[in-house]
Amino acid sequence: MTLAAIDATGLTKVYGRLTAVDHVDLKVSAGGVFGLLGPNGAGKTTIIKLLTGLSDITEGSAYVAGFDVRRQPMHAKQRIGWVAAEVILDDDLSAWENLWLQAQLQRISGWTDRARSLLRYFDLDDRRSDRVGGFSTGMRKKLEIALALLHQPEVIFMDEPTIGLDANTRRMLWEMIRGVNREFQVTVLLTSHYIEEADALCDHVAIIDHGRFVAQGTPDELKARVRAEFIELETRPPLAEAELLALPGVQSARSQGSGWLLRVASADETLAAILTRVDPRTIHRVNVERPSLESVFIDLTGSRIDSTAGEVPDYRKFYANLRRAQR
Repeated sequence: MTLAAIDATGLTKVYGRLTAVDHVDLKVSAGGVFGLLGPNGAGKTTIIKLLTGLSDITEGSAYVAGFDVRRQPMHAKQRIGWVAAEVILDDDLSAWENLWLQAQLQRISGWTDRARSLLRYFDLDDRRSDRVGGFSTGMRKKLEIALALLHQPEVIFMDEPTIGLDANTRRMLWEMIRGVNREFQVTVLLTSHYIEEADALCDHVAIIDHGRFVAQGTPDELKARVRAEFIELETRPPLAEAELLALPGVQSARSQGSGWLLRVASADETLAAILTRVDPRTIHRVNVERPSLESVFIDLTGSRIDSTAGEVPDYRKFYANLRRAQR
């Protein structure tokens, strides 16, 4: 029987009075792409830090590439790569010098042939001597993944790999992640709060909220759980709950900020009733959510995954400013 690439039981992390990860069970099959999907602050990055040995486990156990993260941390770390959300490249060095630095930090011997192969694979060979500061965002992401693959890991962690990228660059990264998974036969665990990203990339998904897994399965399995549609409705003045529950097809109504989240049997039927019974001039906002990973999250938690995402920080500018301040 093939061992799981990642196998965690009761994984827990407590910071003072805050339980950031709450007794999570996680099993990731070797060779697949597994997604942790949830809003910012849900515990996704903390799980990666626990699995990579960057943060101590409060309770529970975790095995990565067959090694106990708590008892054999160095063995586990030798077999994993990590692509962080923030920039890890040195803009003042060339692509080749960044690879050289990575090899020194990880004490990799005979790394040059591997580095050349990775530069060719990511179409960066002709830019190997150029300073990284002049690279496009897509090129930088390619080089970051090349660094993570340099020591031939069995598992690669990608923490919000496309955060802050425009739609075209994000889709280019999706193709690259699929290619890396196939070409290098490496297991990928990625975190994201982008619904379409998890749906497009992942074989299996765990939906996480407030440090707990609320659902796991393939994207199709998760979407099949929800036998309903959702309508977000905001009117001014607001409608009463009793008025909403009286509409045809409405199964439940939940207050959401200044509006309502309606679980309905058929959005088309309920919307038609709303438009005939409510003055359209009073409708401030209406949105329909049909079966998707987003609707799964709404059904389980009563809110959207991206409702707490907020503004995405520009890490590249932050680190560039930090380097200039240090000079």
